[in-house]
Formats: sequence, C-alpha cells, structure tokens
Amino acid sequence: MDNPINESLNAVDILVRQLTSMSEQAIALLPSLVIALVVLILTWIIARFASGIADKLTDRTNMRASLQELVETMVRLAIWIVGLMATLTILLPGLTPASMIAGLGFGAVAIGFAFQDIFENFMAGILIMIREKMRIGDYIECEGVEGIVESIALRETHVRRNNMELTIIPNSILFKNPVKILTDQEKRRHEITAGVSYDTDLEVARDVIRKAVESADQVDREEQIDVFACEFNSSSVDFKVRWWSGSKPRAMHESRDNVIRAIKRALDEAGIEIPFPYVTHTFKEPVPLAGKE
Repeated sequence: MDNPINESLNAVDILVRQLTSMSEQAIALLPSLVIALVVLILTWIIARFASGIADKLTDRTNMRASLQELVETMVRLAIWIVGLMATLTILLPGLTPASMIAGLGFGAVAIGFAFQDIFENFMAGILIMIREKMRIGDYIECEGVEGIVESIALRETHVRRNNMELTIIPNSILFKNPVKILTDQEKRRHEITAGVSYDTDLEVARDVIRKAVESADQVDREEQIDVFACEFNSSSVDFKVRWWSGSKPRAMHESRDNVIRAIKRALDEAGIEIPFPYVTHTFKEPVPLAGKE
C-alpha cells in the first residue's frame, strides 16, 4: 500500500518541476517578448509618421476629404498588418509569412460568415469614399433620413439633421438604396402651385405671376422661369410656377418665401382673386326662410 505522504511529496515534486520548466521557458522567451514589444512600438510610431506624410501629400492634391481619409486609413492598416506579422514571427519562430497568409485565407471565410454585416459596411464605405458623388458637406436624403454629411468613415456615415440631431447610418444602407444628393449642383429648380379664379383672364394672370417671380429676391434670372396652366381645380385654375435658386435647404425656403409673397402681392395689386374652396349646397325640397310664408 502506497504511503499518502510519499504520494503528496511526488505531487509536489511534479508541480515544482513544471513550475521550474515554465519559468525557464518564460525566461528564454523574455528576449523575444522584449523584441516583439519594441516592434509593436516601432509599428505604432511608423504608422503615425506615415499617416502624417500621407495627409500632407493628399492635402496638396484636389482629392476629396473622404478619399483622403481612405488613403490615410489604408496606409495605417498596411503598416499595422506588416508589424503584427513581424511580431508573430518573432514570438513564434516556426510561423512563416506564407503559413500566416494561408491561415488568414481559411480564417477569413469563417470570419466573413460571422461578421458579414461588418464587412459589408466596410466594403461599402470603401466604395462610397472612392466614388465622386456624395461629398462631405452635401445635403442628402436616404431612407427617411435627411441632413448634411458630416463625415464618412469605413463602416458608417454621420448625417446632421436640420434640428441638429446626429444620425449614424451604416454604409451598406447608403450603398444599396437610392440617395438624393440635393446639393450636387450649386442651384436647383423649385416649384409651387398658384391658383386664380375661373373668371380671370389666364394670359393676364400668367404675365402678372411671371413678373412677380422675376422681381423676387434669390431667384436666378439667368435661368428660365416657367408659368404653366396645369389644372382645372375645384375652385380655381392652377398654375405650376417653376424657378431656379440655391440648392441648400435654407436657400430653398428663403426663395420660396420670397416668390409666394411676391405673387400674392402682385395678384392683389392686379385685382386677381386667389380663391379659397367654395362649397355649394343643394336641396331636393325648397328650404323655408325664417319670417317668410
């Protein structure tokens, strides 16, 4: 029968030998850890330095801000990939760059399925930054979100609404859905509907409306102003009035305000009625009036 004391001594001896072996391995690995740490620090320094150089070089070009950010991000990413591969090679001498690339190839498939949405937004962000349309500062509308583009990152885009709320939109939504870029040009066409009564001379009314629009502030007089009779409405004949002004929302609201006030003032001065809806009641039987038999 084994002595319990001898068994406990054997267990302690095994534990001591294992701890001694682990400490010896850690001491042997210590120079590699120090070198790997130095490589990581150098990678961080080089990445910041290279990013600064890329920033200065892209500032000298006419490159868009979103594309400049993409270039800086790709430079940092490339340097960090090389630095991390060098660090792993130092810590694991048997690991070669070829084996790491092969491992990344198999791992990328599994990671791709696990993080499909993240990679989808990442690739959409790269494509959005590369294409010329939708720059930082543009006023856009997409999927019920309307506002100014503040920044375009690799995975998301920040849109500032008119009420100063910030909306963060995944880039895949902006890439897969129609996006209205309202400020793609410096000016765009605006339109309203103006109605006049049925007893109005339409030629006179059209001339009055056209002159009123031409006299309004913030209307681009170099572009064509259209006044079309477009509909027989229930109480009026409607004109579609179209003109050109600034493309930003503020310019749109101001020009619309000026045009509406100018048309109202001109029609009043010309004695042309802007009718409100009339309601006519008919009865099958005569309606007796009070005080009459």
